[in-house]
Amino acid sequence: MTDLDLCYMPASEALRQFKAKTLSPVELMQATIDRAEATKATINCFTFTHFDEAIDLAKKAEAKYAKGARTGALEGLPIGIKDESYIKGKPTSHGSLLTKDAIGEHTSTMNERVIKAGGIVHARTATPEFSCAGVTWSRRWGVTRNPWNPDFTPGGSSGGAAATLASGTSSIATGSDIAGSIRIPASACGLVGFKPPYGRNPDEPPFNLDFYCHTGPLARNVKDAILLQNVMAGPSPLDIATLRPKLRLPLDYKPIKGWKIGFSMDLGSFEVDADVHRNTLAACDVFQSLGATVEEVDLGWGDEVLKAGIAYLEHLFGASLAQLLEEHGEDMTSYARQFAEDGQRSKATDYVGTLEVAARMYQTLGPLLEKYDVLICPTNALPAVPAEFDHTRDSVEINGKQVNPSLGWVMTTPFNMMSRCPVLSMPTGRAANGVPTGIQIVGRTYCDADVFRAALAYETARGQWYESAGTRPSL
Repeated sequence: MTDLDLCYMPASEALRQFKAKTLSPVELMQATIDRAEATKATINCFTFTHFDEAIDLAKKAEAKYAKGARTGALEGLPIGIKDESYIKGKPTSHGSLLTKDAIGEHTSTMNERVIKAGGIVHARTATPEFSCAGVTWSRRWGVTRNPWNPDFTPGGSSGGAAATLASGTSSIATGSDIAGSIRIPASACGLVGFKPPYGRNPDEPPFNLDFYCHTGPLARNVKDAILLQNVMAGPSPLDIATLRPKLRLPLDYKPIKGWKIGFSMDLGSFEVDADVHRNTLAACDVFQSLGATVEEVDLGWGDEVLKAGIAYLEHLFGASLAQLLEEHGEDMTSYARQFAEDGQRSKATDYVGTLEVAARMYQTLGPLLEKYDVLICPTNALPAVPAEFDHTRDSVEINGKQVNPSLGWVMTTPFNMMSRCPVLSMPTGRAANGVPTGIQIVGRTYCDADVFRAALAYETARGQWYESAGTRPSL
């Protein structure tokens, strides 16, 4: 086995080999660090790195396995943690010049769980400033690029998390999702990304009280996503929104033969790129080959959905950034500054209007999901935009039509509005430019296992990505 094979080894397989003493956590960590050093100039997926400490922790994990001592669910794995949550005593920049030297005064609940389970935080993954864009670049850290084609973005805001997995520089990674920030990069980088239902995983206050906000896992395969999700999930005494009891997902599921699957190519209003269209139909064929019935459905949604989603984000998220404008506006990125300015103009009536739209959306989605086991649709309407894309000045065109440059090229935001529905993004293929494409699998409210059951069946039939040189980026 080459060092590159080690870097792309599934997390669950690495754990199995650690326990069998056929692989050392130190070997895996060293290969991962070497790979990170070799690819950093091209991909730029990390902010802060803790490589020396990671090697020391890997040696401690190695000793545990050698002695047959009790080990955690993630013991010895290199895990990329998004540079927006806190680890006590370690820096967290939020991708911003404003907080570039901030040191964590506490450890976020999600990170505490990862560390307690034996995960080793060898690096923090890049984000756009304050995680408020669907691409990943900042004045603090520069441009993060897609390992499949560095001319394009890996997506955002968990773009560094996706890029580290696609480049083989972490075993698994954490993300967060307020408008698609886990699923957008999962699709653009050929990964599995899970937006759990609201309250399933803890979040940092006050964002935990915003029902658009979710933390979740990114991984190179379905079982690795389950592995991390089972660590992240569960009630927290610091997060009133977290659900009781803790849900633990199984790793094995029954076939989906006989399932009824609803399918929408455009959710009623999105323009969809030809490559995405083709690969989505191919994914539908896979589900049909598994004995499921796939039927096209009409959700009755229109342009008002994306407009309402953006208005909601402006009212809460944008307004939270608006407090920084007077003193720090000149140091902010163009996209964060525009978002803050839009937030200043938002009114309470605008916010109430977004809730009314979300309520109407579920009047069709809810009954539809009683008829169908899951709904599938594309994740990104366009494989990806350029790596340096700036929606404050650049435009996006799909099928000859201009779309909203911020979120009109992704189809994720409607399911932050439908936040109690679990949604999992799975890779479907690659576009002509080499960038991967994906589908979203949407489940009934709080029925997390349904989307994983569908995803695992699909992945088993389709085959995992990253298993061999031919299914990895050429870096």
